[in-house]
Amino acid sequence: MTTARRRGRLAGVLIATAALTVAGLGSPAAAQQNDIPDVDEVVHSHNLHPVAHLDKEGPFAGQSAFNTDIAFTRGHAIVGNYDGFTIYDVRKPKKPKVVSQVLCPGGQNDVSVSGDLLFLSTDYARTNDSCVSEPAQASDPNSWEGIKVFDISDLSNPTYVASVRTDCGSHTHTMVPAPERNSVLLYVSSYSPAPELPNCQPPHDKVSIVEVPLDHPEDAELVATPVLFPDGGNPGDGYSSKTTGCHDLTAYPEKDLMAGACMGDGILIDISDRMNPRVIDRVQDNTNFAFWHSATFNNEGTKVVFTDELGGGGMPTCNAEIGPERGANGIYDIKGTGDRAHLEFRSYYKIPRHQADTENCVAHNGSLIPVKGRDIMVQAWYQGGVSVWEFTDSDRPKEIAYFERGPLSDTENITGGSWSAYYYNGYIYSSDIQKGFDVLDVRDPRTAPAKSVKFDEFNAQTQPSYGRR
Repeated sequence: MTTARRRGRLAGVLIATAALTVAGLGSPAAAQQNDIPDVDEVVHSHNLHPVAHLDKEGPFAGQSAFNTDIAFTRGHAIVGNYDGFTIYDVRKPKKPKVVSQVLCPGGQNDVSVSGDLLFLSTDYARTNDSCVSEPAQASDPNSWEGIKVFDISDLSNPTYVASVRTDCGSHTHTMVPAPERNSVLLYVSSYSPAPELPNCQPPHDKVSIVEVPLDHPEDAELVATPVLFPDGGNPGDGYSSKTTGCHDLTAYPEKDLMAGACMGDGILIDISDRMNPRVIDRVQDNTNFAFWHSATFNNEGTKVVFTDELGGGGMPTCNAEIGPERGANGIYDIKGTGDRAHLEFRSYYKIPRHQADTENCVAHNGSLIPVKGRDIMVQAWYQGGVSVWEFTDSDRPKEIAYFERGPLSDTENITGGSWSAYYYNGYIYSSDIQKGFDVLDVRDPRTAPAKSVKFDEFNAQTQPSYGRR
């Protein structure tokens, strides 16, 4: 999700909202009411069934405590929240249970894991780097934003061990193992600089690389700030966002590739030299993409799915008025190899079910379902729910299963729905902003082979290979 609240400056949600107005789409017509589930009504396709649900609880029960991203380790799901994170035991997927909660406000608190370490992104200015900090003004040079590191060797009692400040904070981050250095590298995505922000000065066309030594995580430090757009990114045009950094990076370490969703640009990056990522191709879509938000490779590393977070995640864009090509996924084939590799647009995919005008809905976080020989993905769409869809034929993507709830309200737009939906060891796990934690079981011949694919650890933005076609 993009947000302007963290620094009091123009960020993706305002850009995308303005884009809707510029396009004349600020007041979309309501979808047919009989197509919309009732408030909180659960509906799903015949092949995707909810098998467990846990409400938000404890310090995260309130409406302003948004659930965010998910990482997986040792049969546990770690769900970020604007106010901290929750660790769930999912070794029995139909009977998940809370193992621990850590109160550590700092939005978005996107998470990743490596071994006994958990990494947390803080993107709201705070008075300091502690978990008892208070909100601060980003114009204060002493305010803090960046990466926090926790020891989770005891999942029931995580321990805070280190922090690293990064320019413009850490909206999201991507973990890349560096076994030759006995460390992990965190590629930090952040954006929207302004002259009045001492810790977020323009231009900001870079990523920050934080290195965390596995044996001494307390020595985590900023080691590089490579510039990805030396000549500047997309200047923006009133609909497409101006590029002032990246929103999300997805790595495929085995292939030395990374895909970047960078506000107004989609990029393909060579990371064979981990400290010096190099852009090898760049694409724009100033007609239909308002805010390049995230990216997912297919297993072969021959395609990238980019998402467009039109409206910043807070607006109802899944309706007839907005249409099927805005607020959607863009499917790109990777043609050529090495320095000649380039991205070639093939098609858009958007959920085919219209949502109510009180439902924030747009393409958001997802992961592959590991089926050899097919390209199948599960994806969150906020109040549009969870969609399982296939893009084996890049020109003809299609939905094969879905799960959703009716609107949180039929009179006001309350931000909610599935933030992240990922496949892990046979089940789909969804982090719902307001409702909590869902476990779904997809039962379909096309996805059945994935049931046998197991990972001890899984970070959606650090893609593993699950075999060849």
